[in-house]
Amino acid sequence: MATLGSAIKDSAGLLFADCSQSAGKLPLPDADLIAISAHKLGGPPGIGALLVRDLALLQPTGGQEKGYRRGTENLPAVVGFAAALEAGFDWVVEAGQLRALLDAGVEAEGGEVVAKDSPRLATIASYRMPGVSASSQLIGFDLAGISVSAGSACSSGTLKASHVLGAMGWSDQAASEVVRVSFGPETSEADVDRFVDCWRTIQRRASGKAA
Repeated sequence: MATLGSAIKDSAGLLFADCSQSAGKLPLPDADLIAISAHKLGGPPGIGALLVRDLALLQPTGGQEKGYRRGTENLPAVVGFAAALEAGFDWVVEAGQLRALLDAGVEAEGGEVVAKDSPRLATIASYRMPGVSASSQLIGFDLAGISVSAGSACSSGTLKASHVLGAMGWSDQAASEVVRVSFGPETSEADVDRFVDCWRTIQRRASGKAA
């Protein structure tokens, strides 16, 4: 990011960083504008913030607060966002520990950890269950009351293989067997154990073995 930022600055450009996923988990970059999202920090959905280095970068076209606001503020969401920030991010450290437990549990059951040896956010993980489609896994986890995804929220509803996994060298077949898991402030070790148990059940049913 530092190299990219330097190149943009040298070309007299502006750097806009979407830190919705990384804010509170990684240091914020040196950017002109930074977007963050409350629900990724344990706050309510539907509210975020734009950090602006210089207000002169914005064109005030609203009717309130010197043109920088158009409509009525969502005060409950604002308070919830502030509460999430004040609560701090100690839970992110715990999430990393829980993810390590889940990594080990999935591997013990013959699963594969995506990007295991690469830097990863502590709150997200992706796992491949060889021979079992992600759509089948989603049904099995959903029936057990566990919410997972077959990709990013941005691509929900599509059956196409992840272009990100493709760029990482994964085949379409392997990519179609990957599910995505997130960890939050309330995730517990018991949740991890239940996920691994469910993973085992889905895998054995798919292979025709007794659950």
